[in-house]
Amino acid sequence: MSFWNPVLLSFQVIVLASLIAFTGAILAAWLMRGRRFRGRLLLETFLMLPLVLPPTVIGFALLVLFGRNSWAGQLYELLFSQPIVFTYAAAVLAAAVVAFPLMYQTFRSGFETVDADLIAAGRQLGAGNWELLRWILLPLAWRSILTGFMLGTARGLGEFGATIMIAGSIPGRTETMPTAIYNAVQTGNTVTAAGWVAVLIAFSFVLLAAVLRLTPKE
Repeated sequence: MSFWNPVLLSFQVIVLASLIAFTGAILAAWLMRGRRFRGRLLLETFLMLPLVLPPTVIGFALLVLFGRNSWAGQLYELLFSQPIVFTYAAAVLAAAVVAFPLMYQTFRSGFETVDADLIAAGRQLGAGNWELLRWILLPLAWRSILTGFMLGTARGLGEFGATIMIAGSIPGRTETMPTAIYNAVQTGNTVTAAGWVAVLIAFSFVLLAAVLRLTPKE
């Protein structure tokens, strides 16, 4: 097995997973911004659960929700002529789920800092929800948006437990760097494992340094 196969697969997975999580988190943060309704606490708690649950619990939940006996799993199999479990799509799904809470929380916090008077003024000028998001919220909260995106991406790239539960570790198909490291250590190939560890540390270091750079200094 080539050293670069899990590296390339990991980055392919996280690019798609980050885009999915980003889209869902932006929409959720926008819909939750400034709204008070019965059940909000329960809904937000549910959205944030993957942040605190053990990865194996997330993986089990995904197996239940997207397994061959579930309606979602059956729908996927009907559309793509194969089950989602132990596929590239499953690896993307696991990474997106664990990346979502970090993005959502940071996006929502960024949106909450935007002056409500600006939103009200935009509405008075006839701006719709899309215009408010595009021309007011995103430009004014761009630091939070970028920070949340990078933190979620780093979290998704390092995902192991949920990935191995629903996607497995099939070389060339679902074996990402975290699962490849586990397999290499199990077989005593610590030199190769150390190489993958170095790649993950370097990428995460760059992302975290960028996040700290974006953090406003007092």
